[in-house]
Amino acid sequence: MAGKKKLNVAMIGYNFMGRAHTQAWRNAPIYFDTAYEPVLKVVCGRHEKPLNDFAARWGWRETATDWREVVNRDDIDVVDVATPTATHHDIAISAARAGKHIFCEKPFATNVAQAKAMLAAVRKAGITHYLNHNYRRCPAVVLAKQLIDAGKIGRIFHWRGAYLQSWIVDPNFPLVWQLQKEHAGSGPHGDLNSHNVDLARYLVGEIKAVSATTASFIKERPLPSAGSAAFQGGAKGGKRGKVTVEDACFMNAEFVNGALGSFNATRFALGRKNYNFFEVYGSRGALAFNLERMNELEFFSEDDPSCARGFRTILVTESEHPYISHWWPPGHIIGYEHEFTHAVVDFLEAVSKGKPIYPNFQDGLKIVQVLEAGLKSAATGKRVMVAR
Repeated sequence: MAGKKKLNVAMIGYNFMGRAHTQAWRNAPIYFDTAYEPVLKVVCGRHEKPLNDFAARWGWRETATDWREVVNRDDIDVVDVATPTATHHDIAISAARAGKHIFCEKPFATNVAQAKAMLAAVRKAGITHYLNHNYRRCPAVVLAKQLIDAGKIGRIFHWRGAYLQSWIVDPNFPLVWQLQKEHAGSGPHGDLNSHNVDLARYLVGEIKAVSATTASFIKERPLPSAGSAAFQGGAKGGKRGKVTVEDACFMNAEFVNGALGSFNATRFALGRKNYNFFEVYGSRGALAFNLERMNELEFFSEDDPSCARGFRTILVTESEHPYISHWWPPGHIIGYEHEFTHAVVDFLEAVSKGKPIYPNFQDGLKIVQVLEAGLKSAATGKRVMVAR
C-alpha cells in the first residue's frame, strides 16, 4: 500500500456493526486496488473501558467519548456512523456541516422528517454519502441485477421478500434498544424490511403504494442491567419496561411499473436466524436468493428447452462474477463480512472520483418514505400512497 493517499476514518459506535465496519476498512486496500488507504484514526463510544479494549484489539489509533468533538476534527476525512438509528440524524448532519464524507449504517432514520434533513445537509455540503444496505453487494445479488437488466427474466410481475429472525421469542429476553421506539424508530419493519425495500427498489423499481399489518406479541420485557451492552438509560433488577415497537410487519406493495410485491419481517420465526429471502418473477424467467446461502442464486429461464426447464442453482464464485476476482479461486465461497468490504471499496472509489455511490441518502429517504407509509397503513387499516 506504499504510495497510496491516506484517508482518516472516525467511527462512531463500536459493537456488532463496529466490528464489521472495522474489518472492511482494514481489508479493502489489501484485497482491492483502492485509490486510498483508510487509516483507523479514532473510534468513539460512551464507555471508556470497552471502547479502549475494542480499539486495542481492532487497531484503532485513538479513542474518544465525544462524537461532536470527533466529527469536527481537522484531521478526519470520513465519519462512519455505526450507532443506534435515533442518533444518525444528529451525527450525520454535524459531519456534513464539517465537510466529512459519511458512511452510515442502516436503518437510515427514525422518520421522514429526519431523513429529509439528513439528505439536505449532505447535498449542501457536497460530500460523498453512503447508506450501508450491504446486501446489495453480495455477488449473487449483483448478478441478479445484471440478469434483470439484460432482460433475462423479462417484464417483472412479482417481488416476494421475507426477512425472518427469532432472537426475541423468549419473553425473558431484555428490553434492548431495538425494542424501544425512541432509539429504533420501529421494530423489524424498520430494521429488516428496510433491507428488503432497498433490494426491491434496486432490482424491481420504485414503490407507489402499500398496505400493511403489524403485530405485537410480547408487551413488556425485563429491563437490562446497567452493566450490559443492551443498557439504555438506567435499570434496576426485577423491573420491566414496555416494548414500544412492533414485533412483526407484513406489507403488500404496488410498484410504479405495475409489479406487485410482499414484504414479511419478524423476529418471531423460530428456526430462522437471519433468513433474508427474495424471489422475482417475470415473463421470461425468475430469480431466488437466500442470504443464508449467499453464494448461490437460483435462476429459471423460459428460454431453456421444455424438457430441461427448472430452477438452476448458480454458484456465484467465478472470476467473472461481481467482486469475486479479488478473493479466492472458483468454488471457494465468501461470507457475510465480505459485503462490507465491497461497500468500503465502492465508497473509496466514489470519494476518489467525486461520483455518487448507491444506496445513498437519497435512497435512504425513499426507503423511509415506504416504511413510514407501511406503518401508517397498519395504524389506519388503509392502503397508503408512498410520498414522491
